[in-house]
Amino acid sequence: MAVANLLRRRCCTSLPFATVVLVLGFCSSHVSLALAAARSKVEYLPGFGPLPFELETGYIGIGESEDVQLFYYFVKSESNHNVDPIMLWISGGPGCSSLFALTQELGPLLFDLPKNNGALPTLSLNPYSWTKVASFIFLDLPVGTGFSYAKSSKVNYTSNSEETSDHGAEFLRKWLADHLEYQSNSFYVGGDSFSGVTVPMVVNAISYGINIGLNPHIDLKGYFVGNAFTYPIGYIIQMTRGLDLIPDEIYKSYQECGGNLICLLNFLKIGQGQELISLWANDDSVQEALHIRKGSIEKWVQCRDDLPFNRTVLDSRPYYAILSMKGYRSLIYSGDHDLFVCSLSTEAWTKSLGYSIIDDWRPWFMNNQIVGYTRTFSNNMTYAKIKGSGHIAPVYTPLECFIMFKRWISYEKL
Repeated sequence: MAVANLLRRRCCTSLPFATVVLVLGFCSSHVSLALAAARSKVEYLPGFGPLPFELETGYIGIGESEDVQLFYYFVKSESNHNVDPIMLWISGGPGCSSLFALTQELGPLLFDLPKNNGALPTLSLNPYSWTKVASFIFLDLPVGTGFSYAKSSKVNYTSNSEETSDHGAEFLRKWLADHLEYQSNSFYVGGDSFSGVTVPMVVNAISYGINIGLNPHIDLKGYFVGNAFTYPIGYIIQMTRGLDLIPDEIYKSYQECGGNLICLLNFLKIGQGQELISLWANDDSVQEALHIRKGSIEKWVQCRDDLPFNRTVLDSRPYYAILSMKGYRSLIYSGDHDLFVCSLSTEAWTKSLGYSIIDDWRPWFMNNQIVGYTRTFSNNMTYAKIKGSGHIAPVYTPLECFIMFKRWISYEKL
């Protein structure tokens, strides 16, 4: 495990000077963070032009041999990056690149509608980017996702849930060691979809590192997950039929095939690929602008169906329970028309943690209109439902989700 590997390393005074980072208390923990960061500023992107926001990309080596190279995109807050919180964002899958979040969900860029002329896709600014109020580190995790790779075995490196959480925690420590100007900033971890498993595990691994004194110290405040898978999904078929989203024929066919979720998804033809982003991300000029290492991957794909990954944790609710006991803030949000991870399921597991409700079910508003419903628990957990929104809620209701995030991160009531 990454934590065990770190503990075996020597004190920083024994390292070559080029790898030593002089920060408060590094050697007192007898843990070194040999920096393997390779970061570059991105000032121009094909299909957009000069960037009006600050973007940095880079790789950070993970593990004793730093064989795993995790790729990230760091977007500074457009407000005050010196004091604004920093979010480590992990997209779902597992195996879906965070480039989707950066360019199609909650980041500062959005792809324009295709013009069907075969040209490189173009992008425009996202008026509801969450980076207006916080800095974001969009991370390709697990290894093999997006532009992240393993040096020794690019294709066959197999990871699992526990190793991925250790990788995420080690990444953040090394990233912060290479960006010490942000050591006083508050940190959060966020994600959506399958990251309902990954995020609480990464947060727990970061928290463990804090408790045993690993440096640099991370001012971890909490986490947030959207449309989050946490355990084998329930309620979906009941919800889709109740909302009249599927006819009787599909409902009967679903029952005939044993209630298998894949059967339903096949009927609904859900989960088609993202052609625009794939065309853009695989363009040589784009990869050069992003400072992608040549030959590090064969082809960029939005979500790797063949990712060598063992799902060793399928029920992440115990991790949410642990984090609740530790008192971390959390925001759990769902679109009420999500057909993958329905809001009824999310409402059930948040209540199952057993904490008392301090602000019971009520509507939340935007421009004097009801845009959703919310409740807050005594474990610092806020649940928010967004009306008319689907899976990956910011794609469907960008303004509502931005307002929700802005209020929560500012410690305001929804």
